[in-house]
Amino acid sequence: MKLLTTLLAILLFQAVFSQEDFLAKQYFDDGEFEKARVFYEKLVERHPRRTDYAEGLIACYQQLEAYEKAEAFMTGLLQNGNPYPTIYIDLGYNYRLQDLPQKAEEYYALALAAIEENPNYGYGIGFRFQRYTLLEQALQAYARAMELNPELDYNFQMARIYGEQGNIEQMYDAYLELIVRGRASKANILRNIETFINEDAASENNIKLKKILLQKAQRDPDLLWNELLSWLFVQQKQYQSAFSQEKAIYKRGEGSTLQRLEGLGNLALEDQAVEDARAIFEYIEKNSSDPVTSLNAKLNLVDITLMAELGPRQLEEVEATFEALVQTYGYQGKTLQLQVAYANFLAFRKNTPAPAIEILKKSLGITMPRFGEAYVKLALGDILVFDQKFNQALIYFSQVQKNLKNDVLGQEARFKVAQTSFYKGDFDWALTQLKVLRGSTSQLIANDAMQLSLLISDNSLEDSTQTALKKYARADLLAYQKKTREAIEALDEILLQHKGEKIEDEALFKQAELLSSLKDYKAAEYNYLKIVEFYGLDILADDAHFALGELYRNVMDEEEKAKSHYEKILYNYQDSYYFPQARKQFRLLRGDSIN
Repeated sequence: MKLLTTLLAILLFQAVFSQEDFLAKQYFDDGEFEKARVFYEKLVERHPRRTDYAEGLIACYQQLEAYEKAEAFMTGLLQNGNPYPTIYIDLGYNYRLQDLPQKAEEYYALALAAIEENPNYGYGIGFRFQRYTLLEQALQAYARAMELNPELDYNFQMARIYGEQGNIEQMYDAYLELIVRGRASKANILRNIETFINEDAASENNIKLKKILLQKAQRDPDLLWNELLSWLFVQQKQYQSAFSQEKAIYKRGEGSTLQRLEGLGNLALEDQAVEDARAIFEYIEKNSSDPVTSLNAKLNLVDITLMAELGPRQLEEVEATFEALVQTYGYQGKTLQLQVAYANFLAFRKNTPAPAIEILKKSLGITMPRFGEAYVKLALGDILVFDQKFNQALIYFSQVQKNLKNDVLGQEARFKVAQTSFYKGDFDWALTQLKVLRGSTSQLIANDAMQLSLLISDNSLEDSTQTALKKYARADLLAYQKKTREAIEALDEILLQHKGEKIEDEALFKQAELLSSLKDYKAAEYNYLKIVEFYGLDILADDAHFALGELYRNVMDEEEKAKSHYEKILYNYQDSYYFPQARKQFRLLRGDSIN
C-alpha cells in the first residue's frame, strides 16, 4: 500500500510539473510575461540545473525590463561555480538592453576567452551569439574554435551568417569548403546555395559564384569544380555551357559513364532547349558502347525530330528510322522503350493504330519484369482508347491497376480506367475510380482526378440527361486523338448551345489549351480571361490565372501582366497545385534572388 501511495505521489508530481512547464511556455508565447515569470521562478527553484528554465526566466525578466533582477539571477549562477560560458553572453546582452554597450562587450569577451581554454565551447557560444543577432561575435567564436582545433568544422554555421550579412563570396567559400572536406553532402549544400542565385546569368550572385568556381578550377584540377560549374549553368538554363563541362567530366573521369550527360540531355529537352538537347544526344550516340544507352539517345533524337511540323515524306523517313532500329535491336525486354515509341508514333502521328497495337501485343510475348509488362500494357491501352476500343483498353488498364495497386503506376492505371470510362460515357464508374484517386500519392494524379471528378459531378446535377457532359467527353476524346481542330469545333458547339451552364468554363479552358497548341495565342488569351472574369470562384480559376501568367511570360513578353496573374494565385488560391510555381515565377519577375 505504501509503495502504491508513493507511486501515485510521483505521478501527481510529474503531472503538476508538466502542467507548469506547459503553462510557462504558453504564457511566454502569448506575451503574458508576468504570468510566465511566476511559473519559471518555481521551475528554476525545483530544477536549478535545467538551463532551459533559467533561460526562460532570464527572457521573462528582460521582457518585463526587470534588468536588475535578471543581472542578480545571472550573477548568482556565475557564483555557483563552473557555469557554462554562454551565461556571459546572456549577461552582456542584458547590459546591451540597458544601453550599456561597453559593459556588454566586456562579458562578450569573457565568453570568447572561454574558447581559448576549451575550443569545444565554440559551437554553444557561437550559437548563443547568433540567437542575439551578434553575428560578428558568432563568427569570431566559430573561427577561433576551428583554428584551435582543426577537427571542428563550423563552416555551415559561418556560411549561414555570411548569407545573412550579405557577404556572398565568403558564404560561397564556406559552403564549398564543406563539400571539399566531405563534411556535408553536395546536394544539401547546393540546396542552400541555390536560394541565392536565379536563372539570370547576369545577376550579381550568379557572377560571383561562377568567378569563384572558375578560380578554384584553375588552381585545382578536381572534377568537383566542373560538376559545380555544370550545376550552375543548368540553373541558368545555359545547357550548351553545361554540356562543355559534362564532356570534360566524361573524358577525364576514370570509369565514367554517360549517365550525367543523359540527365543533362533530358533536362534540356524538357526545357525546350531543342538544339542543345540534340547536340547532347548526338554526342551520347557517338560515344556510347552500351546498346541501350545508344538506343535511348537515338529515340530522343527521333523525339526531337517529331517536335517539328512534319509533312508526309518526313513522317515516312521517321518510320524508316524506327524500322531500322527494330531490325537492329529486335524485341527484347531491355528495349521495350523502342516498341512503345514506335507504336505511339504509328498511332498518334500517322493515325494507323492497327500496326501499333500489333507491335505492342507482340512485345507482351517477351519475358519481362512486371513493371515492364505494366509499361507496355499502359501504352497498349492508350492506343486502344485512341482506336475507340474502350472495353479492350479497360482490360489492360485494370490488369495493371490490380497487379500494381500500391504503386504510382497502378494509380495511373486507375486514372486511365476513369478517363476511358468518361470517354465511353460511363460517368458513374468513372466517378467511383476518381474518388479513390483523390488521395493518390502522386499530386499530379490526385489533382487530375479531382478536376475530372468535379467536371462529372458538377455537370450531372443540373442536367440529368448529361447532354453537355457527353458532348464534352466527345470533344476531349477528339483532343486525345490529336484531332485538334475537330475538338475545337466540338467545344464551340458546347459554348454556343450550353452558354451559362456549368460546363462553360471547362469548355473554355480545354479550348484555350488546344488553341495554344495551334499557336493561336490571342484566342487562347480571350478564353482564359473569360474564365477569370466570369468564373473567378470556380475550380478552374487558378488554372486560368497560371495559364495566363505562362502565356504572358513565355510567349507575349508582357512581364507585368504575367506577374499580376501569378500574384493572384498567391493571394487568392493558396491551396492551388500551381502555388509553388506561381510563387517562384512571381519572385523572379519581381527581381528576388531565389531559385
